[in-house]
Amino acid sequence: MAVKVLIKRRFKEGKDKEVFALLNKLRAEAMLQTGYITGESLIKHDDPQKILVISTWHSMENWLKWREDPGRKATEAMLQQYLEKPTEHEAYVFGTYPTKK
Repeated sequence: MAVKVLIKRRFKEGKDKEVFALLNKLRAEAMLQTGYITGESLIKHDDPQKILVISTWHSMENWLKWREDPGRKATEAMLQQYLEKPTEHEAYVFGTYPTKK
């Protein structure tokens, strides 16, 4: 079942160039992963240091494999120096509400 992943980050001011270079690297690498469907990056209109990345994967297994990928972890580690607080990850599975019997 498809999965939608929300990744929330808040970055320090004045590091836009460095941050976007790393985010673009992550996205380019994600696009090569098995199960990757699509992704987008959103900047909060009234708080430009807050960025939301939304990606869609074919399965939770695909997402978790990418989340634990050593290359991804290395790039995430480089992003840490620019964060004001830890990255938040939330994964949601596409589905329907269970029906009552």
